[in-house]
Amino acid sequence: MIDLIVPAVVSCIIAFVVVFALTPPLIKFLEKRNLAVKDMNKKEEVMVVRPGGPSIIIGIIASEIVIYAFLQLNEILALVFTTTAAFVIGYVDDRKVMGGWFKPVALAVAAIPIITLGAYDSNLAFPLFGTVQIPVLYLVLIIFMIPITGNTINSIDVLNGVASGFMVIASFSLSICLFIVQNYEIAIVSLPLGFVSLAFYKYHKIPSKIFPGDSGALTLGAMYGSIAIIGGVEIIAAVALLPAIINSFLFLSSVKRIVEHREVKGKPVDHTDDFKLQATTDKTAPVTLVRLILAGGPMSEKQVGFAIFKLAVFSGVLAVITAFMMGVKI
Repeated sequence: MIDLIVPAVVSCIIAFVVVFALTPPLIKFLEKRNLAVKDMNKKEEVMVVRPGGPSIIIGIIASEIVIYAFLQLNEILALVFTTTAAFVIGYVDDRKVMGGWFKPVALAVAAIPIITLGAYDSNLAFPLFGTVQIPVLYLVLIIFMIPITGNTINSIDVLNGVASGFMVIASFSLSICLFIVQNYEIAIVSLPLGFVSLAFYKYHKIPSKIFPGDSGALTLGAMYGSIAIIGGVEIIAAVALLPAIINSFLFLSSVKRIVEHREVKGKPVDHTDDFKLQATTDKTAPVTLVRLILAGGPMSEKQVGFAIFKLAVFSGVLAVITAFMMGVKI
């Protein structure tokens, strides 16, 4: 455990500093090329550059290389390959809008390094009931999990700072859980995700100076899913990610097909005269977590964001409780 302190500290510092330092020049680079979109939740004509994925993936790769130099784990290589592939997939979608099936199918392919490098345990661990051996079925779970976590984070990226702020809470919760179940090496591997998200949040929070774009959101989500698999904490990870999962489920169940958000005609949120957010009355609009939060009445963008963060903290606490329950059998 003591031997892991140095790689943990060094990798976390690198993860934070790289993203914190690279994002401002990335913003200027994107501004010069007019790669910006309108912030739809601002009354004024506010343009925000995107995507922020490049600084995020560089921070992740740099920090994980440091950990690999110390630990030499195949799991780290699998995580880096899968996360990098997710970034490329998202970047393609940032530059050219692809069909609704592109990201799920491509992210399923991105999960292959985890399988080929054997960076998984086919025993699925449940709280109280112990582990279940599903060697063949688990391969299917891997193929599905990366698209789910990637698109889940992408789908919650609807307000300033929400995706990055949510990932700060969820990823640190997952790291704590990995320490609790005594998977110390993967806990160290997971820490950079929280620090990368925290550094990016500085520029993504209200008012956003940059949006993560698909490349950033898919990168964060795919890394989270990869950590869950290589750490053998799939159930715990799902609990920590519960608000985002609920958001995706609500969206898909109301739309009833896999589509790009840009293809949905009805918008789940309207604006009041003073540009607060309010739930739409449009019956064709999809149901989302934000729409449910606004069911009680109009709120500012910051208030909705904090409501989502509160749910994330609550889910993080549930994940920690679940981690403690992993050692209890009935």
